[in-house]
Amino acid sequence: MSFSPSTDPPYITLYLPNLDGGGAERMMVNLAHGFLECGARVDLVLAAARGPYLNQVKPDIRIIDLTSPGVFASLPKLVRYLHRQRPDALLTTLNHASVVALLARRLAGVPTRVINRESNMLFPGTVHSLKRKILREAVRRTYPWADAHIAVSQGVAEDLQRFVPLPSERVFTIYNPVVTDTLQEKARAPLEHPWFNEGEPPVILGVGRLAPQKDFPTLIRAFAEMRRKRPVRLVILGEGGERGALEALVTELGIAADVDLPGFVDNPFAYMARAHLFVLSSRFEGLPGVLIQAMACGCPVVATDCPSGPSEVLAGGQYGPLVPVGDAAALAEAMTKTLAAPPPREKLQGRAADFSEQATVPRYLEVLLPPHRLAALRHRQAPEHPPTDSARVETVNR
Repeated sequence: MSFSPSTDPPYITLYLPNLDGGGAERMMVNLAHGFLECGARVDLVLAAARGPYLNQVKPDIRIIDLTSPGVFASLPKLVRYLHRQRPDALLTTLNHASVVALLARRLAGVPTRVINRESNMLFPGTVHSLKRKILREAVRRTYPWADAHIAVSQGVAEDLQRFVPLPSERVFTIYNPVVTDTLQEKARAPLEHPWFNEGEPPVILGVGRLAPQKDFPTLIRAFAEMRRKRPVRLVILGEGGERGALEALVTELGIAADVDLPGFVDNPFAYMARAHLFVLSSRFEGLPGVLIQAMACGCPVVATDCPSGPSEVLAGGQYGPLVPVGDAAALAEAMTKTLAAPPPREKLQGRAADFSEQATVPRYLEVLLPPHRLAALRHRQAPEHPPTDSARVETVNR
């Protein structure tokens, strides 16, 4: 179908590796829904169409499956997609996907604007592996080709500009659309977990990939220290390569009866709404969406003062304590104090509203689209569609 640039809705493509259960993937789905609600035509292009968020994509969004074994292998098919479809803008996230998107636009020779969404600190710590060193150099060489960069926090923006010399007018700080219209509905959904029944000990909640970045060992050690003084339980939602090590630590500390690692769950908000305390123990972040979501559910929070994001979200500790990274004793103390004297739910929810879809999506569109296409955007309400188990996927085989 042919689209007139003057009258037809702006055409926005989002490209990422897959829809595995991470924060970046969840935010890209939220953004796709927000663009659709504003009247844009939206494609979601995936190197491989897999992951638990597939069935949460609204039916009016076209999913393009490049059927590639990896992100870099998807480059030829992404080039052909851009050459044929010529969207107004392509939004990409995760640095290996951003490198591929920028290469694809250059090889396709199309006028599509490519915007990189930077969601995390770039290459924190020492880079040892050859693969990471190559990726680091590819980022340095290709990131200047982007029409704009959107950093999810001021800390991420500063880190990006330290790593890659970019004109300040092409770097924008826009918070994630973390709080959506459906969050409160999901928070009220039934939760079948015996630890959240009335009369049970307080439950502390952690959410995230079971990966070194999230530093769940520090949370587990802090919980073990706290548990010696009062009845309390710990639930960590998420999946990842650190599961075995975390389970071994739980056993070593003798706290297995009061720790549950249920894996990835489709609806963490039902847990957040019922937990007595949410803890973010990360070593580094971009903008921790789960911290904001917990606040939106009215759950008291404690976080590490890691680079970057938690201090911005909590306004330097006004909405919850900030503790040093990796300090289990300080974390245990902050958890104990917050559990004893939690802040008002309304205060937390008011701060979380600053990270709503309504507040952030219009700002994304201003960066993504040139002025004449932004003017063509029809601000209409897209039809409501319930989530479906059969995502609308078009496969690209050649």
